[in-house]
Amino acid sequence: MAPGSSHGLSRRAALRHCSGALEAAGFNGAAGDARFLLLGTLGLEASDLLLAGEMPLSPEEAASLDAALARRLSGEPVARILGAWEFWGLPIRLTAETLVPRPDTEILVEAALAALPNRNAILRCLDLGTGSGCILAALLSELPRAFGIGLDRSTAALAMARHNLVANGFGGRAAVVISDWCDALRGHFDLIVSNPPYIARAVIPTLDREVRVHDPVRALDGGIDGLDAYRRIFDGVRSRGLLAAGGTLALEIGYDQADTVSDLAKAAGFSHRGLTRDLAGHDRVLCFGLHNGHGGV
Repeated sequence: MAPGSSHGLSRRAALRHCSGALEAAGFNGAAGDARFLLLGTLGLEASDLLLAGEMPLSPEEAASLDAALARRLSGEPVARILGAWEFWGLPIRLTAETLVPRPDTEILVEAALAALPNRNAILRCLDLGTGSGCILAALLSELPRAFGIGLDRSTAALAMARHNLVANGFGGRAAVVISDWCDALRGHFDLIVSNPPYIARAVIPTLDREVRVHDPVRALDGGIDGLDAYRRIFDGVRSRGLLAAGGTLALEIGYDQADTVSDLAKAAGFSHRGLTRDLAGHDRVLCFGLHNGHGGV
């Protein structure tokens, strides 16, 4: 067995090997990463590891696992290696054009759902900058009579979003649209959500390597001050009358952007409906309505 190879190891021994290699390299969460890599690369369930953990890896399995481990040791995120991740309990496939779904963004889903008076109502939802479609899929999983549109300017992202929506059983209640923010949209929506690019351009080179190198820059870059996307969203939603009377606009924000985004919203004619913090206590989601509850200008 070559040094550092999984060849000839059992499933459990291979798990220990991967975990030890990652821990030795200084990775936080080495045990969890190793488990995800083993299960994801070999196509196993947790029960397979529990009930048949002493089964030896085939040469092909060992080679695949070693390749995945090498990619992780080089700094590539586990979700990128596997090409999929879980969000809101749903399996979400990824492409290079989409962000990896993060737990903090589930706060956006929670806040959006909390703003709805009746989850069983017939609703129209809009996800601006849908990426992988994970937010829209999560919403549709909780809103049985809702129809949703996922919008993005990337055709590759939209293809993946469509796949994820269909794979999770929402294909008949969802559509995807290519557009530069609101430019191609008409109609009224009861719920509009977005996790837009909100990182100030000068900050991007200082981000963790996993984000800086492996996430699509277009999904991170919010312009000079990080607020460009919010300006486009407020202007587009307001000028095109996209938010239905009594509807909610829910936006994920950076930890230090609550005041500035709220000011932009107020200037565009939106009323503040609440701030939600994440589990770390950071400002994470702002909800808005329209003054007087009317859509349009």
